Amino acid sequence: MSRIGKKPAKIPAGVKVAVDGNFVQVEGPKGKLRQELRPEVKLAIEAGDVTVSRTEETRQGRAMHGLYRALLVNMLKGVSEGYEKKLEIVGVGYLAAIAGKVLQVRAGFANEVHMPIPEGLKVTCPDQNHIVIQGIDKQMVGQFAAEVRSIRKPEPYKGKGIRYDGEVVRRKAGKAVTK
Repeated sequence: MSRIGKKPAKIPAGVKVAVDGNFVQVEGPKGKLRQELRPEVKLAIEAGDVTVSRTEETRQGRAMHGLYRALLVNMLKGVSEGYEKKLEIVGVGYLAAIAGKVLQVRAGFANEVHMPIPEGLKVTCPDQNHIVIQGIDKQMVGQFAAEVRSIRKPEPYKGKGIRYDGEVVRRKAGKAVTK
């Protein structure tokens, strides 16, 4: 039995969960999320908790059991609290700005990199060296943060690039330390 899958997911205050057919819809103060359910799992709502159970004892069914419980918990947290990723830009002349629905990043290339901000995300730049990505969908927030970071990953010699806030970049000594 899946240790994660058998735990009931607590429904936060002000959040509604509805199951219609093979879809689950979670609605809260921050917004709505909808997820399609695989036929290997089914949901049961009882007394402020949601439990995920599997309908078949196959390898695929066991894998989906824990996955859908984790997805449900992420949805419940997303519509009640939301998710946030912070990025930090390190380097001389490296900066970021928001222009309408486009994130503009200068990261040492000849031209600026323009990234359209997906619908459902709120991206802000409190200053030129920080980017804050907020939203209710954990996967969407993490994916956009990873795409922004991939513009210029932090390099190990000077540490320049775009990194997650609090990320530690292992620095190398370089060729000057040969003796």
